[in-house]
Amino acid sequence: MSAVGTAHFDPAAEFDRQVRTLTELGYPKLSGLPAEEFAALLEPLRAAAPATEQGYDPEAGRVPFVLVVTREIAPVEETMPRTTLHGGKLPGFVDRSFEPGALERFVATEETDLPDQRAYLLTGVERGEEFCGVVPRDAMDTIAGRGRTLLTIEEGVALVTHFPQVLVKNKCFSLGGSRSGDRRVPAIWISQQAPKLGWCWEGNPHTWLGMASAAGRRAR
Repeated sequence: MSAVGTAHFDPAAEFDRQVRTLTELGYPKLSGLPAEEFAALLEPLRAAAPATEQGYDPEAGRVPFVLVVTREIAPVEETMPRTTLHGGKLPGFVDRSFEPGALERFVATEETDLPDQRAYLLTGVERGEEFCGVVPRDAMDTIAGRGRTLLTIEEGVALVTHFPQVLVKNKCFSLGGSRSGDRRVPAIWISQQAPKLGWCWEGNPHTWLGMASAAGRRAR
């Protein structure tokens, strides 16, 4: 689904669009909730949506807010295949480089300070292509110095789910907000004409991989 046009940005309409996207992609079933109860779970977040279109430019990798549903509600193994590239049809996938049980160990860092373990809004989101070619560890330090927060795996999946146009060739992004206690940094990039969730070493730069970040998180 395409996002609401920039010239007519309406936070309430955009919130509704994102709820509708999740519903149509089967998130209520993944959560084990009827569609009405799933919508009711998210509804209190409406008031937290930023009432501004500032930063709304999905093609340039910037959006005011993203509705995030965590793995407490829907497992990453099930949500990643519900992503696609903009204009594409092939489902996203989790790379085999995640050995059995590894994905479960990539959890939100203490610094992310999640406001809710089930669902919340991520605000002031940038895919961070300025960090393409930068050592991930250095990019993460720079972002922290700006007072911004790194995206988790669930937040990266949510970003591509709601705004598939942010994931484009040579402007993919790492997700430093989820770590497993080693040197691996999760990332989403394009492979086989579809979004792929994989990982890269924190000391290895890639010209096509930046570092996504956000201004903050809001709950009901």
